[in-house]
Amino acid sequence: MQSEQLTQEICKLLSSKKAEDILIIDVREKTSLCDYFVIASGRNMTQVKALCENLEEYLSKQGVEPRRTEGVREGRWGVLDYGDAIVHVFNDESRLFYHLERLWGEGDNVRRFED
Repeated sequence: MQSEQLTQEICKLLSSKKAEDILIIDVREKTSLCDYFVIASGRNMTQVKALCENLEEYLSKQGVEPRRTEGVREGRWGVLDYGDAIVHVFNDESRLFYHLERLWGEGDNVRRFED
């Protein structure tokens, strides 16, 4: 699956599961780690965990496995690394604290996912 297609699939699933404020950050010009960051919020720790687990299960059924996952059990900031796309699912407090969109965004490389 190509990075843009993977990123869109991730966003569609997160949106369908009621994730909030989904952003796509194109980081191809900034790092060799991946092509895109997907950032989304869950309303609470339980929803953050559920969003991460649902995404991992959905993509696994399509033969796409994360290279690595971090923080999913704690439910504050779940990270799923799919190689070309790294997904960050935050609770509101953690998202405000880390503010990744400010660190990686330059205006034209950040777009809001609209389903």
